Amino acid sequence: MEVIPAIDLLDGQCVRLYQGDFNKVSGYTQDPVELASTYRAAGMGRLHVVDLDGARTGSPTNMPLIKAMAAAGGMAVQAGGGIRDLQRARQMREAGATRVVLGSIAAEKPETALAWLGELGAEHVVFAFDVRVPESGDPQILTRGWVHDSGLSLWTLLAQFTASGGIHFLCTDIARDGTLGGPNLDLYTECSRRFPDAQVIASGGVSSLADLQALQQTGVSAVVTGKALLDGRLTLEEIRKFSHGA
Repeated sequence: MEVIPAIDLLDGQCVRLYQGDFNKVSGYTQDPVELASTYRAAGMGRLHVVDLDGARTGSPTNMPLIKAMAAAGGMAVQAGGGIRDLQRARQMREAGATRVVLGSIAAEKPETALAWLGELGAEHVVFAFDVRVPESGDPQILTRGWVHDSGLSLWTLLAQFTASGGIHFLCTDIARDGTLGGPNLDLYTECSRRFPDAQVIASGGVSSLADLQALQQTGVSAVVTGKALLDGRLTLEEIRKFSHGA
């Protein structure tokens, strides 16, 4: 299981949101480019970058910064936030992103997002689904910064996208994101059971090495973690040893 450090960008700064709420922002002093370099020096092979300005406005605004991060880090970057048309997706690739993360467009216009696979290549696209998990029933997908209920089940969209050539899927339980409250192990176990060939990336709630060990048992291919690293709850040395089976 790959561990992917996350850097969220807002107004050019490194931040984290609590449950995606722009009114609950934690700012960090680290320079995003320097932080990317630090992660690369520690042996991380991939970086997850979210343009929160783009996610909020519908148009990526941190492209130059993402390009600098990709160049300085010398590592694979998957990046998204506000990518709602193919031209923006191309620009993100040109900025150095090896994978483009498609969120709201994938849930709201799945046929459009799937059509981009031919242009971008399935290996270079991550479909990101943010879900609310009810006490009973299927996980429901939310869009537009988690304020709009798409009315779609995660299982419905995963079935459609895997059947149409999608490979990588980032699934976030919004109730866990930015909380350090532990990941939703049941959600990811069910993802792996229903779609064993999908490369599922877990996101939300990771706070410790024990969480990584538990997630590995669910069958996901990777996990994104941001706040735990920035707050020192999880160290790069722990991730390195975990990744190498030490």
